[in-house]
Formats: sequence, C-alpha cells, structure tokens
Amino acid sequence: MLCLGEALIDVVHRTDGDVQEHVGGSPLNVGGGLSRLGHPARLACWIGRDPRGLMIQQWLSEHAVLLARGSDRADGTPTATATLDSSGAATYEFDLEWDLPDVDLDDVGHVHTGSIAAVLQPGADKVLQILEQAKQAGITISYDPNMRPALMGTPEAVRQRVEQVIALSDVVKASDEDIAWLYPDDRAEDVLVRWAQLGPRAVVMTRGGEGASFVATGGLEQVSPRRVDVVDTVGAGDSFMAGLVSGLLDAEALGRDAGGAITEQLLRAAIDRAVATSAVTVTHAGAYAPTRDEL
Repeated sequence: MLCLGEALIDVVHRTDGDVQEHVGGSPLNVGGGLSRLGHPARLACWIGRDPRGLMIQQWLSEHAVLLARGSDRADGTPTATATLDSSGAATYEFDLEWDLPDVDLDDVGHVHTGSIAAVLQPGADKVLQILEQAKQAGITISYDPNMRPALMGTPEAVRQRVEQVIALSDVVKASDEDIAWLYPDDRAEDVLVRWAQLGPRAVVMTRGGEGASFVATGGLEQVSPRRVDVVDTVGAGDSFMAGLVSGLLDAEALGRDAGGAITEQLLRAAIDRAVATSAVTVTHAGAYAPTRDEL
C-alpha cells in the first residue's frame, strides 16, 4: 500500500528549557503502523537530504516502510516546533514546504492520505490528482482529515478540499475535535451522515477516551473504548487509522477492485482492531506502533 503525505521533525521545547526532536507526520505514522501490523507500506513525502531527513529515513527503515523514489528532493526537511506550557499543552509553528515526487500506482492496491498533505499547496493538488487516478484504476482510498489549524488557516479555507477528498475515499476516519473545528455550527453526528452521502463506504469518528462512532444503515452506532493506563496520547489517532485499515485489508474489503459494500459487522470488527491498536499505543510514550502479536 502507498501512504501520501508529510514526514517531518517535531521539535519540542519544554518548560525546563529541554529541546527534543522526534520523527513525526500523520501519514508517516499510519504507514509505520500498517507495516508493523504486517502490511507492506511505502511513503511518498517531501524531505531533504539533510540530517533531519536522514532521521526520517532511519525511522522508516526501522519500521520497514519504503521511501518512494524522489521523496528526498526537497531543499530541507520540514519541522513542526511545539512549545509546551506548564499544563503540557502545545502551541505549534511550522516550517514546511509540501510537495510530492512523481508517484507510480502500478503495484498499489490501496492509498492512504490525510492531514496537511491533502490541503496545503502545491502538494495538495498533486495528492488530489493521484487520488483521482487511483479511483479510476480501482485502487481503494482511505483518508484522515487530521486538521492542523495552526497551518491550515480557517475552516472555510479548507472545507471544500476536505470534502473533495472524502468524495473520492472508501474509508474516512476523523476525530470529534477535527469535526468540531471544521464545522463549528453543526452536530458531529449530522456531519458524519453528510460525509457518508458523499460516497465513502465507511465513515468513522473517534471520541478519545469515549471510544468511536460509525455510520450504519440504522443511524450512528457506538464502539466502546478499552480501559488502559495512559502514558500519553501522541499518535493515538494515527494508530487507530492503521488498525482500521489493517482490519479492512485482512477482510479483503480494501485493495484493488474491492469496491463492494462494507457491512456493519465487518466494519465493527475493523474498528475493534483500531481500538485495540490505539489502546496499546497510548500505554507507551510517543507515537508507538504495536505489532500484530501485541494485539
């Protein structure tokens, strides 16, 4: 499978003056999560041939994710600088140029994208073009909007593009916080139903420690969370996405020309895997990607 999207370095400034750098990026995390669950993954991104770019390449190697050819031709590797306050909340500043190399879809059965990659130009138009080509070729698509207000501007600036990508997608997963930011005047439940009417075969919303919801024929259905001792929630949403796609891939509901209906029973089983995957992640520090054995 192919992940389209940003890989970057998170530069974290703590209140005690300590500064740490970590590999990040939502599509990168999803690719790593899927690979650890046994699904071969490749990442098309836009990084430099500098020390930070080498950090990302090392991370990809450790997670058995291939770097798509041409992804290391950027002038520099993007960064997201997070400054933490006394409560642990972070404010972000981005130094990010988003573009994409030429992408070959010949051996791809499924494409995942999300977050900054789908809305930030000039790369966003290339992402949309690749998704349109994938759709025409019978390749399935998953999407996580994973909104980043500090970089994306206003909801009005990105809402149309988000909905364009949703209309091309087979599976859409968003958090309740994403939806609240993108549609501040609407009930999240109403947004999910509208999204389902755009064309996806599965629409799922995560609700943090409250579990998840999904659109079913009889309305919205709920999936309960797993109770665990949380270390931090970094990467939990990406881990959930990886588990969700993994479950649907195993059920042969995703992949080239797998365009049939995703039944409620099948989707619930895939969400159960997603909940289990993210539950393991939050018991570790950072964006930990569990293996299938750990589930």
